[in-house]
Amino acid sequence: MKKRILALIVSVAMVGAMLMGCTGGNSDSSSGGSSGDGESYKVGITIQSLSNAYWAGVMSKLEELLEEKGWDYTLVDCENNSGTQVGQIENFITSGCDLIMVHPADAQAVEGICGEALDAGIKVMCWDDPMENTTANWILDNEVLGQEIGKTAAEFINEHYTSDNKAQVTVIGYPSTKVLKDRADGIKKGLEENCKDNYEIIAEVDGLEAPEAQTNVETVMSAHPDANVFVGVGAGAMIGANEALLAEFGKGNIPENYGVITTDVTQQQLDSLKSGDEAVRAIVGFEGSNLDTATACLEMYERILSGEDFSSDKNIVRIIGPITVDNIDEILKGM
Repeated sequence: MKKRILALIVSVAMVGAMLMGCTGGNSDSSSGGSSGDGESYKVGITIQSLSNAYWAGVMSKLEELLEEKGWDYTLVDCENNSGTQVGQIENFITSGCDLIMVHPADAQAVEGICGEALDAGIKVMCWDDPMENTTANWILDNEVLGQEIGKTAAEFINEHYTSDNKAQVTVIGYPSTKVLKDRADGIKKGLEENCKDNYEIIAEVDGLEAPEAQTNVETVMSAHPDANVFVGVGAGAMIGANEALLAEFGKGNIPENYGVITTDVTQQQLDSLKSGDEAVRAIVGFEGSNLDTATACLEMYERILSGEDFSSDKNIVRIIGPITVDNIDEILKGM
């Protein structure tokens, strides 16, 4: 039986279990999963945080796909702790995984241990960062993504605000993570390039997870009663800001010139956008639904494990695009 391991790997028993194989050593699981073409693989996956709604949704679908293929896998959450993540990768190496996927809490901190994995003949894929010690990196151009968020927010601002009545914008970011800092910087650049002198940034706050974003947005609204547009780096920023505005105004009563625009694709975000009576105004998405993204991720696994040569360019850039009323129903089917 395949298992998701959400807790830190801290006990000797759990480490011992991992040494038995990437399934966590469950006696009911096969010694090597078999894909449809007869290949057998073990995969170790370490994620920055499964408290993040976007990551939890995509990883749930990825698990379903891995189970359908019969692959052995372990999925662990490092809880944004790079030291924990290094230990998790060490255990993946010891357990003899064929592929390790890392979503780094701190890419620089895991470069060394990922190099050890390569030296051990294990293929390594990074999700999000253009790392050096990997086989391939599946990345977003985060500044470009941020600019697209800023551009989308600018379209909303230009519709509702003028130079005499400027939008009061809050940027919700997470600067301690480089990719998210790049994304927030891109948002500000996108606003600057596409707005018509009709906005001002009144606050920049953290908000990777929804509860933190909601608390910080409520604090901003208390200090700046006219705060009305909230742009951010991910699902947590959108969900938290939306909840803060719902608490302030009530569903169906949010002024039409108030809005939240971010990226990521979660069920809650899509439901809020589709409802039409909440603060979510637009989403800049990736491949599409959770299933679409999980499928694209698994395709990357297969390309890497097949021996494809990424030496000329190991940075594979993901596709981004808007989620609108025109395509939301199709995306909802894959959530």
